[in-house]
Amino acid sequence: MKKRIISIMMATALVAAPFTSYAAEDGSDDVGAQITVDENATQDVTVSGDYSDADLTVFIYAQDHEKAVYQSLIDKFTESTGAKVTFEVSTADEYGQKLLAYKSAGDMPDIFYVGPDGIASNVDDGYLLPLDDYVPEETVADLWPAIATAYRYDGSEVGTGSLYCLPKDLSTFAFAYNKTLFDEAGIDYPDPENPYTWDEFVEVCKQLTVDKDGDGEIDQWGTANALQWALDAFVYTNGGHFLNEDYTQVVIDGQQEFIDALQFFADLTCKYGVTPTYEQDVALGGYQRWLAGQIGFYACGTWDVAAFMDENTFPYEWGLCAWPVGSTGVSMTRNGSVGFAVSADTEFPEASAALITMLSTDLEGQRVLSGETTGSSIQIPNTMSYAKGDYLAKVQDGTIPYGDNVDVIFNYIEGTDKYKGIFVETTYTYNADWWTEFLNGGYEYMLQGEETAAEYCERMQPIMQDALDNAIAMKEAAQ
Repeated sequence: MKKRIISIMMATALVAAPFTSYAAEDGSDDVGAQITVDENATQDVTVSGDYSDADLTVFIYAQDHEKAVYQSLIDKFTESTGAKVTFEVSTADEYGQKLLAYKSAGDMPDIFYVGPDGIASNVDDGYLLPLDDYVPEETVADLWPAIATAYRYDGSEVGTGSLYCLPKDLSTFAFAYNKTLFDEAGIDYPDPENPYTWDEFVEVCKQLTVDKDGDGEIDQWGTANALQWALDAFVYTNGGHFLNEDYTQVVIDGQQEFIDALQFFADLTCKYGVTPTYEQDVALGGYQRWLAGQIGFYACGTWDVAAFMDENTFPYEWGLCAWPVGSTGVSMTRNGSVGFAVSADTEFPEASAALITMLSTDLEGQRVLSGETTGSSIQIPNTMSYAKGDYLAKVQDGTIPYGDNVDVIFNYIEGTDKYKGIFVETTYTYNADWWTEFLNGGYEYMLQGEETAAEYCERMQPIMQDALDNAIAMKEAAQ
């Protein structure tokens, strides 16, 4: 099919109310933002082609502020093209079950979300339309290479082949520090150019771990441990990995790089005492303790920035820094994304592709979501030309409120000699069940000093391997 060139031009004035937005420790969005889109704003949208015969269904999960932005773009799309669009929004927690119901009914929405770790299985099961013939090459070329690659699949390997999604976003898990607590303790701020070693990190955390009210109980800690979010940074910077090179074998048992990183993660709690105990963490999670000013360092996703800049949510000064480095000397963390996919069964592929191009890359939409027109940044722009141009300039001049050292975010996304952001190994396996087994294996016994990391790895490897073998069998059956 001949490639269609899609031209999207918008000039928009948007009015926003203050809002807070953050991701809870389970990955869900706990607090919805309130952004008001001015219905009287002047917008000039042009999309080549008449799609008046198209009747599209869009199904995604979103917070209220994201829904408002996407609804505004959809409205302009329908006005410009004559298309009809039904917009259905779910919560992140409910999305998977609702999408499964669509699949079971054999009635897929035209447009829906898929993450990089779902590309292979959804393509093999026949759910996704390749976008190569529908999205202009210049549009793809302006995306961050990491997300363009993450949504490619050649039938056997993720990262090469046809493109199956355009990104809703590209995120990264940087590290944040509470400058107010550093000032109170008289500690120099972290140097983003020279990440802490593990030993240096422990020493700083010890200085931040104090009994503030003098009752004999620690009530402020250097950091907080969340296995699901923090362990990656320790494992990969130490040269460790969960799986072998072709993602068919779990290899944590006896792998010293992995075991040392996992033991260091546990020692932050059971040996050094610079994190809340497991019981304290169950009583009140690390994120809530961070917001309450009880934690010196905590993970910061790109979606967290608006919340951290809201004085009602986080009344402290803060900045970004690197995760501490292990034996590689390179600070590493996970990148993440979710993408707009088009159903392989859609009756309107060209209209669907035009719409997701608008939702993913439209300049005014990106200005809203990244905070230029609202003052509240919940993602970095998908397009490099805007992200590294006007967006970065607006952060640096204060137009877009941001914590210190925004370059940390860009360093993880682009990669430097001291920073590297990666898509974790679940991206390249048919499902993440093996990782879920690792999370649910009783790691709290390590945090309590009742089991070593080596013992945990020995106990969990065969369980994880069974789950991975099942995933491989599912992939082979699908192919």
